[in-house]
Amino acid sequence: QVQLVESGGGLVQAGGSLRLSCAASGRTFSSSAMGWFRQAPGKEREFVAAITWSGGSTYYADSVKGRFTISRDNAKNTGYLQMNSLKAEDTAVYSCAFKYSSGYYYAPGAYLYWGQGTQVTVSS
Repeated sequence: QVQLVESGGGLVQAGGSLRLSCAASGRTFSSSAMGWFRQAPGKEREFVAAITWSGGSTYYADSVKGRFTISRDNAKNTGYLQMNSLKAEDTAVYSCAFKYSSGYYYAPGAYLYWGQGTQVTVSS
């Protein structure tokens, strides 16, 4: 079992930055792939970014590529999502998730464990 707790969300003006954290406890963190997803009111959950267990490969949604950076520190059992140049359309609840299988990084159904989410609101 893995427990995930996100933090770092908040209210920011357009053009600003936030850094989300995902703290993990329980099963080994370093053997998992981590993803970030977001869900805005009235919309489906969408993929934001993912990183393999080694950190050697990263994946991004086209809408955040060049603005967001995913990373992880296996020694601290923590993953991060650095969000720069935020836009109003980035407003959503952001959740981190873990999976232990390879591939399908973009698919929410491939992830086993989920955090409760943290709200990010970008004012225009």
